[in-house]
Amino acid sequence: MEIKNILVSLLAPFENHIANGGEKILGNASSIKRTPDGRVYISGQMQRHALFTAMERLNEADPDKGETYVSNGDGVTNYVEKDLRADMGGFMHPSKNDYSGRRTAPISATMAISISSNPADELSLEESKIARDLLIRLKQDDSSTEGAKKQALATKEFSAYDLMHMNFSLDIGALSISKGFEYGGKSMHLGSTYFLHADAAERKRRARLFLEAAMSLNDYANQARNMVSGEPQQVLIVFDNKVSRKAARFFQANEKERENILAELRERKARVFYGNDKEGDTSVFAAKKQAITFLMENALFNPAGETSNVVPYATFAGEE
Repeated sequence: MEIKNILVSLLAPFENHIANGGEKILGNASSIKRTPDGRVYISGQMQRHALFTAMERLNEADPDKGETYVSNGDGVTNYVEKDLRADMGGFMHPSKNDYSGRRTAPISATMAISISSNPADELSLEESKIARDLLIRLKQDDSSTEGAKKQALATKEFSAYDLMHMNFSLDIGALSISKGFEYGGKSMHLGSTYFLHADAAERKRRARLFLEAAMSLNDYANQARNMVSGEPQQVLIVFDNKVSRKAARFFQANEKERENILAELRERKARVFYGNDKEGDTSVFAAKKQAITFLMENALFNPAGETSNVVPYATFAGEE
């Protein structure tokens, strides 16, 4: 199979959490984000932060990482050949008041949204149950100037239980590849040229890192080191021969719609892996293991052509 898109859709239970909390990284100081109908959600920005933090850990532990790394979100380079965030997360470097230094991210992510606040019902779509936690800063040393100050009191919201639904997609046709446009005449688009920035083995390694990172999300809150895990309880992994994200609706669909989604994927010979830690014969871990095996045994779509030479992004951008 020639893989053109990888979709990961998952459900993860969050208990007594401040998932988008934290006063330093992409969070609110004291409140949880909620949809108009009262369900807790985590922004797409935070989702991407958690994804690339997980990817950084995985890449650092990978013996085949070579010179690759994941840059900080506030200092993304344009070294697509080495910087995994630049390659898969995209960037925008304004130059001379235009947007010539821009790369659209091959990875896209949805917000994580609570589809149930009831552990006994996976699709209740009920309002999240929010409470407040009292935080106290105690000063023991009354002899110091600081100790003489009043004790600090604060409250922070937390949600009792949310089954969070989230999705991640990787457009293989843009993975480690840039698209150049040829213009002529009166600024007419005459054609396109593709530039390859990593070889086949490295592109497949990056696709594997994406898949593993999407199932290793843990970096949601740093305030008081609140432990939050976004690792899935259920997962649907789709290797598709076209760019499609329809299966992202699977976990919120009724039985009939689920059947139709799976039938459509089978009809066009997409490959689906489903794992459930609560029931059935295939666990989340087993589904991930099977998916990685399938990925390594099949080819990734390469619009640049298999005989294309690997070039630095600077060559594509005309900086060399």
